[in-house]
Amino acid sequence: MAGRVTKGSYESFYLRAVDPQRPRGAWIRYTTHRRPGRARTGSLWCTYFDAGAAAAYAVKETLPDPRRGDWIAIGDSTLGPGGARGSASGRGRSAAWDLTIAGGEAPLRHLPREWMYRARLPRTKLESPVPGATFDGLLQIGGERVEVRGWPGMVGHNWGAEHAAAWVWLHGTAFGEDAWLDLSAGRLRVGPLLTPWIANGALKIDGRRLRLGGPRPAKVDATPGSCRITVPGAVIEAIPAQTVAWPYADPKGGEHHSLNSSIAELRIELDDGRELTTAHGGVYEVGTTDFGHGIPVQPFSDG
Repeated sequence: MAGRVTKGSYESFYLRAVDPQRPRGAWIRYTTHRRPGRARTGSLWCTYFDAGAAAAYAVKETLPDPRRGDWIAIGDSTLGPGGARGSASGRGRSAAWDLTIAGGEAPLRHLPREWMYRARLPRTKLESPVPGATFDGLLQIGGERVEVRGWPGMVGHNWGAEHAAAWVWLHGTAFGEDAWLDLSAGRLRVGPLLTPWIANGALKIDGRRLRLGGPRPAKVDATPGSCRITVPGAVIEAIPAQTVAWPYADPKGGEHHSLNSSIAELRIELDDGRELTTAHGGVYEVGTTDFGHGIPVQPFSDG
């Protein structure tokens, strides 16, 4: 039996894969929690988006005693460099996945300095082990069987002792060329103060990675219905579809809501005049403690 812990922390590995031919895709998350006074737990989240359906299909299951696999293992569900295999069930819903992951690109470290991954601050660390991936395999979404063949996407990883006070994550693929975007922006609470928005990430275009963001504050206008982020060199806009709201436990108590749309429309305008657009290949995620966002929250507790 897992012992109770005195300090809070969390760790998540997650993937998203999108059908390049039509607006449907999957967001699958493996999350572990260590919250004060509680045994360590692991949660499996699966959301399947399909613009042809009335709403996205979402299910989550929480289990005790998660462990390290190649990357992570929760119960019989595993995620590693070669693939993701697992299942989740709860509240009359169920999902299963068996996906291979291909992608030879180097990982993306969002934070601009390596010492920031060892330091106490920031309390949220993030990277993308596979920022540009290709998935093949099978999804079982309730009673529906979905074949995945050459779907582009990514694998991400974040961890820490505290969530950002607010965050935005944008990922983009299926631009019609070999390009992807992976950008995170956050506001951190330092004592009684709230920092400006700071963004970090990269855009791959024409075979090269362009670093985006940095120490200068970003301009962020993020609502449940749209997002516009301005960083040196680029303006990125996102319009979500089929947004799903999840309760997301904070390591020290309380929670955020994570609003995620993994078939979002995305447009990137570079300062040099180039533009990338995708009608449904984007992810737009918002983390917030403003619970008046108007998106129905999934009936699954966290942590």
